[in-house]
Amino acid sequence: MNNQESAEETIFRVRSSTASSELGSAIAHAVRGGNSVVLRAVGAGAVNQAVKAFPIAKSFVAPLGIMLSLDANFFQLESTQGDIVGISLHVTARK
Repeated sequence: MNNQESAEETIFRVRSSTASSELGSAIAHAVRGGNSVVLRAVGAGAVNQAVKAFPIAKSFVAPLGIMLSLDANFFQLESTQGDIVGISLHVTARK
């Protein structure tokens, strides 16, 4: 799991080896800090870990009265082997 941060958006690059519990905790921490979160995953294993992290994050912030929503999109990267398509999951908080 690598992350890049801006003032209002935290981006996590998710791998199949990413621990979903740790990612869920990191999502909750970013949301409590007022940021929205983008999870970028390429491949079935990475998407699986990202999707599992979402309900884990929800369980961390729900006692604080924060509800999370999830929006999924595709993204495309250019590489030396050709174009790579991945899933981008946008996590936002509602009070």
